[in-house]
Amino acid sequence: MTHLQDQQPAYTAPGEAGPDAPVAPATGSDDSEALCEQVTRAHAERATLRIVGGDTKAFYGRRVDTTQSLSTTGHHGIVHYDPVELVATARAGTRLRDLERALADNGQRLAFEPPYFGDNATVGGMVAAGLSGPRRPWVGAVRDFVLGVRVITSEGKLLRFGGEVMKNVAGYDLSRLMVGAQGTLGVLTEVSFKVLPLPQASACLRLELPLPDALDRLAAWGREPLPITGAAHDGEALHIRLEGGEGSVSATRQRLGGELDEPLFWSQLRELRLPFFDGAFANAADRTLWRLSLPALARTPALDGDWLIDWGGAQRWLQSPTGSGAEGHHDIAIREAAIAAGGHATRITPVDDENSPFTPLPPVLAKYHRQLKQRLDPQGIFNPGRLYADW
Repeated sequence: MTHLQDQQPAYTAPGEAGPDAPVAPATGSDDSEALCEQVTRAHAERATLRIVGGDTKAFYGRRVDTTQSLSTTGHHGIVHYDPVELVATARAGTRLRDLERALADNGQRLAFEPPYFGDNATVGGMVAAGLSGPRRPWVGAVRDFVLGVRVITSEGKLLRFGGEVMKNVAGYDLSRLMVGAQGTLGVLTEVSFKVLPLPQASACLRLELPLPDALDRLAAWGREPLPITGAAHDGEALHIRLEGGEGSVSATRQRLGGELDEPLFWSQLRELRLPFFDGAFANAADRTLWRLSLPALARTPALDGDWLIDWGGAQRWLQSPTGSGAEGHHDIAIREAAIAAGGHATRITPVDDENSPFTPLPPVLAKYHRQLKQRLDPQGIFNPGRLYADW
């Protein structure tokens, strides 16, 4: 059993008497004025901008065709961090690893376990992509932890939405609209998060079970208050992660059985670095990686390829033979199978074509998305075509 808090040194901010004081902001750079000026020029020239941070998630979404880039990497630093209030605020260009290191020094973390996909991953890119790791079904997604943001509008104005408290309901909650919008609604410059303490203890287990039996057990365990924060099946065994109080983790470990597993499994799953994912990126010409979001208890669709199950069954990775054409019949079959199972499919393997990797939206929902884009970015300045070809 690993005691996570035992691995974290007590933090004392410079000039403070103890670890309960707010952490002094890290050295950084406020580049918001220059960013506003660049957006204002683009608006006046009716130009378009590709918003980029660490560029580690460029594969996720359609390619943005524009001659100008707006980089947020010069706008970085932790603006405010109060471990007692469990709130941290960082500029968009702040490296994700720097933020998580500051949290870990105080025995805290971003509970939604965001993937990096590269050392240069930034806070802004994390929020714009809206991706969460294996812990997501048990603690929540990125948007559940975003308290407020500062955003540059299409006219070059720097506005603030939300705040640094959970009960902030003044006006529309535009802060959470920015999560997963891929930079199509505005330029994120600053984000405030709710953070959580590290658990007292953790344990990782491996149980030799076929997938149907594993899903049955997960369904039964899901009806009980067990400290499970990770459940994945790699085609051979069920991997379980337990986190919580020492007594609860120890008792659950004894009850579930199995053998102890390496914690490295979960970081490799989060970063898509398990052996399962090798073929999708190394042999992209004949293999395509798909992510299917389905009800946890749904039956696995009858599709050709290899499966890896995450999120206790709610997220299913499929390595499938590439179909004919950019959006060939095989691709359509995968999307239709996901919809029939009550979910949707996203193509992760990058493909240079005019189609979106995301499932087309129903007409009514697509209408609302277009209206929102038109209201917040009427000239289509920000990341045009990133999500879908026409907006």
